[in-house]
Amino acid sequence: MNRREFVTSLTAAGAVSLAGVSTAVAAVPARLDSKGQKIRLGLDNFAVRAFGWKGRELVDYAAQLKLDTLFITDLPGLGTLSEEGCRELRRYATDKGVEILLGSWSICPTSKTFKKDWGTAEEHLALGLKLSRALGSPAFRVVLGAREDRRTPGGIAARIADTVQVLHSQKTLANDLNVKVAIENHAGDMTATELVGLVKDAGPDWVGVNMDCGNAVWTLEDPIESLNILGPHALTTSLRDSAIWETPKGCKVQWTAFGEGGCIDWVRYFELFARLCPGVAVNVETIGGFQAEFPYLEPAFWEAFPNKPASEFAQFLAVAKRGKPVESFDANNREKQKGELERSITYLREVIGLGVRS
Repeated sequence: MNRREFVTSLTAAGAVSLAGVSTAVAAVPARLDSKGQKIRLGLDNFAVRAFGWKGRELVDYAAQLKLDTLFITDLPGLGTLSEEGCRELRRYATDKGVEILLGSWSICPTSKTFKKDWGTAEEHLALGLKLSRALGSPAFRVVLGAREDRRTPGGIAARIADTVQVLHSQKTLANDLNVKVAIENHAGDMTATELVGLVKDAGPDWVGVNMDCGNAVWTLEDPIESLNILGPHALTTSLRDSAIWETPKGCKVQWTAFGEGGCIDWVRYFELFARLCPGVAVNVETIGGFQAEFPYLEPAFWEAFPNKPASEFAQFLAVAKRGKPVESFDANNREKQKGELERSITYLREVIGLGVRS
């Protein structure tokens, strides 16, 4: 039985815990990136959203798990919207050995997902940049929208243009603060190629990507090929595994904990990640439980992807054909969320060799 099979067998038996596995399995050599550095390991707070933790509570949890980074991807998760409050939270996290990264929601004013909670799109972006500087976060993660935006007037190209306009309005501020902007491939809104086009239009010297391999499958992309395209532009990450399997209408996708029924070859993935993304932390964003169907055998489906390259879709189909169904569960269950996150951290440490503090 190899290491992966051993960890999986413990998972199936319900015996996995961070403490239990780390004593049962000998540590693997640390995986180094192309600059010879250990790859940092952290969590995206959305993975444990059901707990409603904010600020110090999230820092304490990350410190308890001996993680290197804490990615707070929604402004309310800070527990404060003041720069002084963020500086205090930064000091608290630094004392516990945790680096905070910051993110928020849509900055596309014409997206179906845009919220006015933080003013205009421009005001939202400016606020996030200032809070990122106070926290010591080198980048502020934002999103364009979601897959529904692909069917809005002008399609995703129009939404990309609107987002670039907002980004240009805050370029001077970002440069003055020395904070970059990381745009996520979010919830099926943009393919990897489309996101790179946005980055180039906005300015790759200060705009990059938040790479989400789970969201890549929502645009019918092979996650490893998505990494090939996005990796050179990655500033931050929100990663998880994905189970993909064929259905009479096309396929279904359910996000999973790392190494638990998913279709991604993580050894291969992180060999490539180490080369393409030096210095970029791996933040775990497990979002399990529910299934999304993609009826690509129905002609109307392709109205949202009028320019999908056949070769790209063929790569995705190859992944789907080797997948198997997994069981759904209540995605809002606290213990399910916590369990998926912690088993993923164990897997990434013990099988892949990620983490500095571990």
